[in-house]
Amino acid sequence: MRRIDLHCYPNTQRWIDCQGPYVKALAEYWHRDWKAKTEEEVVREFQSAGIEAVLVALDLRATINTVPCDIDDVAGMRDRHDCIIQAWGAVEPAMGQVAIDEAKHAIRDLKMLGFHFHPIMQHFSVDDQRYYPLWEEINALKVPVMIDVGMTGMGAGLPGGFGAKTRHAHPSSIDTLAADFPDLTIIMAHPGYPWIDETTVCALHKGNVFWEMSGWAPKYLPEALKRDIRGRLKHKVMFGSDYPSIPHERLFKEWNELGYSDEVLELFFHKNAERVLGL
Repeated sequence: MRRIDLHCYPNTQRWIDCQGPYVKALAEYWHRDWKAKTEEEVVREFQSAGIEAVLVALDLRATINTVPCDIDDVAGMRDRHDCIIQAWGAVEPAMGQVAIDEAKHAIRDLKMLGFHFHPIMQHFSVDDQRYYPLWEEINALKVPVMIDVGMTGMGAGLPGGFGAKTRHAHPSSIDTLAADFPDLTIIMAHPGYPWIDETTVCALHKGNVFWEMSGWAPKYLPEALKRDIRGRLKHKVMFGSDYPSIPHERLFKEWNELGYSDEVLELFFHKNAERVLGL
């Protein structure tokens, strides 16, 4: 069965450095060190897992002023390896026209899939109308976006959460964005804890909103969501890992243990992504 992984980070030193102080805080919160790998090591892990990876760029210049793991980085890595089939760009909404110009470069010159946004780490809400010129440009470019929903380990445990606000990743913000931009395809990333029911509502109500389940061990998903994945959400959900957060081997084992039919798994692992994103 084909397995498209919509949410893979490069896991290189540049990506680690891009996250600045978040790395140490996350290691302490999760009781696990984060260690960079070479590009070749990352590619071998993708090949061993049997996935077709979609890389995710990261840009935090407006919040922690680090050198980004940017659109050129991930596009270059994509172009060097067959197992990486596409890449999400990243721009900083707070950078205004700079972000708009970079978005045009990502699509027109680098032929990227679309854009990923991390509202908690980037300190913004996607329904803040100050950033609507960026959404208007992305909408005009006719590409999708992937937006994190729910709690993150980034900044967790620190006083003030390192200035990040979890409410920025509430699915109601995506609901508003989807209503205001009905032609914009939106992929919600992660299950959306602790607002999983509200994230479900957003996916069901908005025809232009879809959902990938990265960064979460399948066995811990709520029973209602497990049921909906085989039922009313089966044409809405897609696979993502949040690599390197959880090993692919564990993810595939636990998804298979949920007892879904081949039809549901085919939709989840590749057919929905093929249909919605043209992969």
